[in-house]
Amino acid sequence: MASPVPIPAPTRDDAAGPRARLAIPVLAYCGILMAVMQTVVVPLLPDLPRLTGASPAAVSWMVTAALLSGAVLTPVLGRAGDMYGKRRVLLLSFTLMAAGSVICALTSQIGVLIAARALQGAASSVVPLSISILRDELPAERRGSAIALMSSTVGIGAALGLPAAAMVIQYADWHTMFWVTAALGATGVALIRWAVPESPVREPGRFDVPGALGLAAGLVCLLLAVSQGGQWGWGSARVVGLFLTAVVVLALWWWRQLRAERPLVDLRLVSRPRVGLSHVAALLTGFAFYANSLVTAQLVQAPRASGYGLGLSIVQTGLCLLPGGVTMLLFSPLSARISAARGPRVTLALGAAVIAAGYAVRIADSRDLWMIMVGAAVVATGTTLAYSALPALILHAVPAGQTASANGVNVLMRTIGQAVSSAAVAAVLVHHTSLVGGAPVPTLHGYLLAFALAGAIALAACAVALTIPGDTEPDTEPDPEPESESESGPDPRCEATGPARDRSPATGDGAMEGA
Repeated sequence: MASPVPIPAPTRDDAAGPRARLAIPVLAYCGILMAVMQTVVVPLLPDLPRLTGASPAAVSWMVTAALLSGAVLTPVLGRAGDMYGKRRVLLLSFTLMAAGSVICALTSQIGVLIAARALQGAASSVVPLSISILRDELPAERRGSAIALMSSTVGIGAALGLPAAAMVIQYADWHTMFWVTAALGATGVALIRWAVPESPVREPGRFDVPGALGLAAGLVCLLLAVSQGGQWGWGSARVVGLFLTAVVVLALWWWRQLRAERPLVDLRLVSRPRVGLSHVAALLTGFAFYANSLVTAQLVQAPRASGYGLGLSIVQTGLCLLPGGVTMLLFSPLSARISAARGPRVTLALGAAVIAAGYAVRIADSRDLWMIMVGAAVVATGTTLAYSALPALILHAVPAGQTASANGVNVLMRTIGQAVSSAAVAAVLVHHTSLVGGAPVPTLHGYLLAFALAGAIALAACAVALTIPGDTEPDTEPDPEPESESESGPDPRCEATGPARDRSPATGDGAMEGA
């Protein structure tokens, strides 16, 4: 018996009512708050040894712990979201972040503070989970701009977090900052529960616990060596041992993932040029982007006696970086339009080229405040274009049931790039210092070398982006077909005709029903 023409299903917005229209701003709020959490401790670092009675080396773990846990948990929670529900895992990660803030607000013990910061690192999975939800819930005409906005929240939050935290610390007890972030986190949990629908797209199977543990062990060894190499010594037994352990563990993990029936990370997808090259571009873009914030913050705070420094306070420094965050917010709709017209790989290549141009401006003039701000804003503009294109490339190349885990790996590559950038910039500046008032201060030449290095990496990212296959070029192998419609549902990548075009399969509100 022939089936009649299916009646187009209502969109998710129609099915869920007015609350669903707030899903995009709610998810953007969560992304901004996640990025704020990564920077709020920076103004505290100089004073934390006195406030906690700990050594500067121990205090530095307030940053390292969040970096490590975020890198480990992002792909793990992304895979869990694909399997058990993206909204459910998003709520879990944001709850852990809010709990970490409460613990930080209640203690001054450095060990407890470090553990709480590790809890806050779970929020790093917010962006890939949110992007996956937006793919599943929004029609095609709204998806590009929403994903671009979500991607730009990383830079917006980083630009907002530094001056906001500095002002709170300047005028109130430092614990107040964590009470504020705890309240904001609790608000985010409530907003997610109220406005964000649960995606019906799931990837069946059993969670790969050995794969998660292996990835965690390998990443901890790798990122610990990268982040602490400058302090422990790059040739020290600890750092060399960590690098060797990371290589062995990750090699064994890779071997096992290729043979697992339901792997944590589907490496067969990574082997496709469109996915693998996107991950390489993410690594390089993360390096190039992070150097801007690191170097700018140190340069403008350098003493005037250095001959180039402006001697700005931490609050003034944050305000210098604020225009870059505003730029990212304003340019996110433009990036979506470029991707719609020319494709995301062109947007990625253009963004990387703009980042390189921004560093050229920094090299040309890093003495005048207005030129420093212009150069930083140009880098932020390029970052907006590149970061909005990366998830779009991933979404076009992987099945709907694996979008959160695939974007989690992409965010992981950006995180590794940022960690390597931090180590590389520190190494360059340490080797180019002079004494100013009896204290070692990086030279202007050292800063210019750091800009040149970041600009070269951005050009490399541009070159990689241009080699990514376009939408009209086939990948190395087609996407696997679902085993059966009764098990997996209709292929979420198949497009229906009419108003229901580009809708993901649904099992709840808004599902298309046949006669």
